[in-house]
Amino acid sequence: MNNRFGLKDFLQIVLIGAVLVLVLLAMLQRDREWVLQRDMLDKLGAIEKKLAQGGGASGDIAAKLAAIEDRLAKGVVAVGAAPGVGASSRDESWARPGVKIQWQEPWTYVTDPHGQPGFAEGGEFTEIFEGQPAKITPMIASDVYGRRVIDRVCDSLGAYDPNTLRFRGVLAEAWQQDPAGMWIRVRLRNGLRWSDGEPITAEDIRWTFDEFVFNPSVETERVRSTLDQIKSTTVIDPLTVEFAYTKSLSFNLEYTLGVYVLPKHFYGKLQASQINSATGILMGSGPFKLERLDVENQWTLGQDIVLVRNENYWGPRAPLDRLRFKVVADSTSRLAAYQSDEGDMITPTAPQFVLKTKEADWDAKNQSLRWVNMRSGYSFIVWNEGKNAGRQTPFADKRVRQAMTLCLDRARMIKDIFEGVGVISQGPVNPESPVFASDIKPWPFDPERGKALLAEAGWKDRNNDGILENEKGERFEFEFTRSGSDEISERISTFIKDSYAKVGIVMQVKPIDWAAMADILKGRTFDALTMAWSATAPESDPRQIFHSESIKEGGDNFAQWNCPAADKAIDAIRTTLDFEARRKAWQEFQAVIHDEQPYTFIRVAPWLRFVKKDIGNVQMYKAGLEPWEFYAPASTGG
Repeated sequence: MNNRFGLKDFLQIVLIGAVLVLVLLAMLQRDREWVLQRDMLDKLGAIEKKLAQGGGASGDIAAKLAAIEDRLAKGVVAVGAAPGVGASSRDESWARPGVKIQWQEPWTYVTDPHGQPGFAEGGEFTEIFEGQPAKITPMIASDVYGRRVIDRVCDSLGAYDPNTLRFRGVLAEAWQQDPAGMWIRVRLRNGLRWSDGEPITAEDIRWTFDEFVFNPSVETERVRSTLDQIKSTTVIDPLTVEFAYTKSLSFNLEYTLGVYVLPKHFYGKLQASQINSATGILMGSGPFKLERLDVENQWTLGQDIVLVRNENYWGPRAPLDRLRFKVVADSTSRLAAYQSDEGDMITPTAPQFVLKTKEADWDAKNQSLRWVNMRSGYSFIVWNEGKNAGRQTPFADKRVRQAMTLCLDRARMIKDIFEGVGVISQGPVNPESPVFASDIKPWPFDPERGKALLAEAGWKDRNNDGILENEKGERFEFEFTRSGSDEISERISTFIKDSYAKVGIVMQVKPIDWAAMADILKGRTFDALTMAWSATAPESDPRQIFHSESIKEGGDNFAQWNCPAADKAIDAIRTTLDFEARRKAWQEFQAVIHDEQPYTFIRVAPWLRFVKKDIGNVQMYKAGLEPWEFYAPASTGG
């Protein structure tokens, strides 16, 4: 058999060689752009420093330099491009014809740390949590502490701008919305990568929704409850995906694009049972990643959570090498740990904040932050209206719930326990929200009216022993579950117990560890408990917490509150696209909540934070804090 090397073989070799050369040139070009960009940023930083020292530059020159630096930090650089020509033109081939394309600016720093006094790369930032996250697996974790970690690791298609609260693209470069609200088409940015370097594609988005969120075997009930209107998720091309809806809802864009996008090639290899039981399976495309990602040797309770800079991050490089999260549950011990430099940031109690900020030398070493933002939450007591351990609780009767609120002096609680920091909460909507019903006032402290309502509901002192009984002779006695064993938690439960004892109600306090709270809520194994919710949007969809549909499958309506009037108002909020009409539905919903009292709403609190003075670029935004912008100055970084 003869092997001949002919013209065809020669041409194939030449073609392969040409392709290899082009790939090599493209790689060299990207490297050259990166080196050029970083070199120019460094030079601009040096120029700005000299200008600041000399003071001789005009404001016009300084402004132009700042604009150039901003463009470079966002990656707006074109090597060899003609004047006025960008690095690339916008490709519209992916879009539906005749529908407006909403292009999104690059997602970058809100406040650029580069060039700020003492800026340096490197170092570690440690936040001390008040409670132990049970899990840090995306969409499985159900507490605020887990979410704080996940937010640093996982990205979504869109998010609220921390400073303006405008919803804009993160992974998404652009999107189109059906004028009738029945579909959204989304285009990914070019060059997106997971933390392991693999490219992010539209198939990852489809898989996240179809095979993770909507997989009934995966415990994502709380996410599913806000997304059940999605009919299909379709891949249009490698960078384009389209969502179709069964109904037009006012939250479709924010709730769909706000979901964490997960890597199919990583999570797709796991069984649903592995995901549900996992404590630390966390992978994404954000500015940080888990220091150790090992399915067989996961992060577990009791260990510090350590994130390291994601060198494959598609956006601006995070200044810090590491973020560390540790837990000190006791508030006194937590403050002591912070002051002994075991951490760089804590959430102090209100009394600690007031006391420490009065110290003469406190401000020399600490930043004391106090502000109301989108995430300022409300604390409450939730009344279980169903059964606990087979026994019907007393709280199925609206009159009893109203009485529980009337018999609690919340103004005094705030004054005596929280040093006056905060205001009485009238309901679940943040006072900073554009739909807040300011005309609804909190229930007053009126124990006599409360006792009358309890008597009307059948609870009276029938044997003159000072305890209320029902017609069956059963005492009004309930179990109050709270997490934590610190002084503030004990003072709160003691205050509440004493308040109810004065009207003949017996309250037994059940302290638990925060990590156990998720199972208690899911199983509804409580009579009453205290916790807090915080918003994630200027208008947070109330369906997840208050709609009767969220009672089932372990949803977040763990009060088991079934109110047709509330369901009707919530459905109107979700389906009304016009803002003014939707605001009217919000008013109706808040009025129903106020009357029904499924929760006794206690306090709306500003965010309080202590941060070490040497941590740079700590900004108080309308959406909270952005730790990925922080830096440790050169003198302390390492």
